[in-house]
Amino acid sequence: MTWSLHDAKNRLSQLVREAQEAPQVIAVRGEERAVVLSLEAYRRLTRREETGLRAFLRASPWADVDLELERVADAPREIDLADASDAVNEVATDSGDAGAATDAVDQERDR
Repeated sequence: MTWSLHDAKNRLSQLVREAQEAPQVIAVRGEERAVVLSLEAYRRLTRREETGLRAFLRASPWADVDLELERVADAPREIDLADASDAVNEVATDSGDAGAATDAVDQERDR
């Protein structure tokens, strides 16, 4: 139902009662300007749905599985990045091609 501002002010109690059943529109000089909603309808509209990775993981069928993760205690392997760095700089300078620089690193690593 649409109420004029004058009627809404004069019959506020009735407006609030009717808002429990359906949203009530208030018009100012014939132009709809506001809506009165029940608290339940307002909360339903403003409730934030969980989205993104957190929601995806919580919706997973494995969300309640208790994982026992162990960290590997092995020492990391030794690598010498000096040669790879030189190869990247040389290729990047010569060609200006980042893809070629990446290929050079891969080639140096595979040696």
